Amino acid sequence: MTVSPITTSRVQSAIAAASSKTGIDFQYLLGQAKLESGLQTNARAATSSASGLYQFIERSWLSVVKQHGADHGLGWAANAISSSNGRPSVADPAMRQAILALRNNPDAASLMAAEHASDNKTALENTLGRTATGTDLYMAHFLGLGGAKKFLGALQSSPGQSAAALFPAAAGANRGVFYASNGQPRSLSDVYSRFAAKLGAGAADSGTGAGADGATQTALAARSFDMGDATVITGGNESTQDAMAWASAAIGKFRSGATPQQAAANLMRPTPDTARLAYMMLASMGG
Repeated sequence: MTVSPITTSRVQSAIAAASSKTGIDFQYLLGQAKLESGLQTNARAATSSASGLYQFIERSWLSVVKQHGADHGLGWAANAISSSNGRPSVADPAMRQAILALRNNPDAASLMAAEHASDNKTALENTLGRTATGTDLYMAHFLGLGGAKKFLGALQSSPGQSAAALFPAAAGANRGVFYASNGQPRSLSDVYSRFAAKLGAGAADSGTGAGADGATQTALAARSFDMGDATVITGGNESTQDAMAWASAAIGKFRSGATPQQAAANLMRPTPDTARLAYMMLASMGG
């Protein structure tokens, strides 16, 4: 069976919802997703375990789901993840794959990316003594928090030094970032400026509750309605009555015996019915 690709407007709606819920700037989150995956939810890296809209590697994804998943209705996933010496793991292989597959769900990926950015924003600002920019946050996503602190500190003191020399492992996996087309290594300033340019409007903003821009907010409102403290995105411009009628029936079936693996399967397969169930599940996150 052929599954239709997730549309760009659907992805943008997921990002807008994550921005609204976490306070991380919409333009930053959108720019990061464009830079990481070109807004393709099934994107995969050739040189690492990175996958999904925000190209989380496996370890980083498990860590952020462990920390924030329960806040957004993914308690079943968070509870399955254990941590030993700072390394997250999942005992059951099928469960592990189900959790990792959530990287390809735009709602889950956008929410976890926003939470990850929020954590990094706080940590970077405590270290830098200034407001973190969107580019600073992207460096934390790209290099990890420790790597970002190292990069930004060196950028301040010696912006012209070779970025590849300072981060040889990252340069080996991302040659196009650290080297020009003629093979010359890029400086720290060059790498930072290139990321800032690619992030576009989100480069200067790291999240102060600005949320989505007006056009995106309007488009999102046209497809959504409030349910308690959550927003339900209906997925096909249905009326609130249609969506609620479907939701009541679908959630009743879901609660009748679906396993966590089946729950993840519903999130992974965006057929018309399972997509709406995924929206309803994710809409009730934290509610």
